Amino acid sequence: MDLRGAVALITGGNGGLGQRICHALAREGAHVAVMYAQSREQAEGVARELSSRYQVNAAAFACDITDPAAVAKLVDDVVARFGRLDIMVNDAAFNKAIPFPDLDSLTEDVWDKIIAVNLTGPMRLTKAVAPVMKAQGRGRIVNIASVAGLTPTGSSIAYAVSKAGLIHLTRCMAVALAPETLVNCVAPGLLEGTRATANLRAEQIERSASGALLKKAADKDDCAEMVVTMCKTETMTGQTIVIDAGRVFH
Repeated sequence: MDLRGAVALITGGNGGLGQRICHALAREGAHVAVMYAQSREQAEGVARELSSRYQVNAAAFACDITDPAAVAKLVDDVVARFGRLDIMVNDAAFNKAIPFPDLDSLTEDVWDKIIAVNLTGPMRLTKAVAPVMKAQGRGRIVNIASVAGLTPTGSSIAYAVSKAGLIHLTRCMAVALAPETLVNCVAPGLLEGTRATANLRAEQIERSASGALLKKAADKDDCAEMVVTMCKTETMTGQTIVIDAGRVFH
């Protein structure tokens, strides 16, 4: 798919990886809807920078992806603002560092919030954009999961399970939305300079970096460029690509 003039909605677009994804798509000529949950000024700043740097249309949109009505309004507002919606990137996520053996700290409230944001939210967004993309005859959905969804690791059991679910949701939605909409997934390893990493314990960060074959964290720009590739592709769907400096093989 030619990205020039396409419209992309990026959830968590004001985050560390989300901003890189916004820039990568805008660099290709896509117009960008930067979705945020709380940081309005930051998201609006991202949108202004995209507009001035790449001469594309960009705007910030608030949304609580755990609220069905808010998600429906978000999609309606983006289509009203830009006239169409070709790409959705599910990057918004929540985590809380809880060691796997500490089951007492894995409360149902923590579990419910992580699942609601990381798995139910993307499902809800995908259902909301599916009719728009089908009517247009084309669409691309890219989910941002984690290597924690492929092996029992990560910040908590709830986080790992949510990302495993997102990886399988990718496969299931690829079946449901074919042939008009292609659905793929990026599974990063440790990413430095993100809100998710800020919630990790220092020993987790060190262990993740030292345990990689390349002895470093994954690169956010590599992840963002893979998102671009998944938006351009005409023949890949239902796939998950790992970018983790060589930690997990699947």
